[in-house]
Amino acid sequence: MLPSRCTLLALVLASTTAASSGDRSSNFQNCVVGCSANICQSSSTLPSALQITRWTCTDNCKYNCMHAITDQAIQQGDHIEQYYGKWPFWRLGGMQEPASVAFSLLNLWCYARGAREVRQRIPDEHPMKSYYFTWSLVGVNAWIWSSVFHTRDLPLTEKLDYFSAALAIGYGLYYTVIRHFHLYPRRDGLVMTSTSSTRLLNLAWSLFCILVYVAHISYLTLLPRFDYAYNMAFNLTVGLSHNAFWLLYALPVSMSLFQRFPSKPKSYRPANASKAALFVALTTAATALELLDFPPWARMIDAHSLWHLSTAPIAMFWFHFLVDDALDDGWRGHKA
Repeated sequence: MLPSRCTLLALVLASTTAASSGDRSSNFQNCVVGCSANICQSSSTLPSALQITRWTCTDNCKYNCMHAITDQAIQQGDHIEQYYGKWPFWRLGGMQEPASVAFSLLNLWCYARGAREVRQRIPDEHPMKSYYFTWSLVGVNAWIWSSVFHTRDLPLTEKLDYFSAALAIGYGLYYTVIRHFHLYPRRDGLVMTSTSSTRLLNLAWSLFCILVYVAHISYLTLLPRFDYAYNMAFNLTVGLSHNAFWLLYALPVSMSLFQRFPSKPKSYRPANASKAALFVALTTAATALELLDFPPWARMIDAHSLWHLSTAPIAMFWFHFLVDDALDDGWRGHKA
């Protein structure tokens, strides 16, 4: 016996993760219920691409109803609605947001290339090489899960995307503090520091960052409902802290607040220091794209996908800066 129409409607509403005006409308809900009753209860089989990406028949009904209603809205000159927190996108195979997937993969390539540049150009004995290389791998991981998430927005892929992004942002602040406050280990042939104190401070800072990250993901995992506002505030705070440190690095000599290199006076400012400020300006401008929420062009390109596109060249710019900074003469110790 087929489930009643009310039961189907209850199932549809129960599967809602982030309700929006489009999926709350009776027109959409009735369409999904009708599709589920007429198609999903039969022996219909989804295409292989949809099965591989874990689409269900009900998911497919929601997709078809969403675009049918969007087509009608465009024909009538009405505004386009969001569904489950997202704009209506044309899928490609089983990918929900193909443009964001493509641009995430572009960022992945940039980080992989950055990892190669760090490995090849920075000397093995440089104290920051391992930190920069690890950060590049953390970034590769983040963009892998971003690609997966934009392929299929599921509770698990969403958490993996958000947690990987938080790890990448957090590790950026982690190595920045180590770089600016010279908490790296002593290396022969490079700057000399007090290894006993720096190792202790490095350990304390590392443990603090680990505990904060574990607490962050634990809080978001254990809650009955994902706290999007907190997650955004956390990432914003960490990201702004990272940018603030590099803005201090870029200050003019007359305003320098700390020694950029322990073997050089506070007045020593590398020639490329201004690039750190340019990086902050570029990332701020790119992030502003997230505020420009508009219906996707041709149901393919929206502000979020453009943000992913803009971060790719910025990532390459930052890798070039980190490598140039690592090769600066300021890292050389005083000659005897």
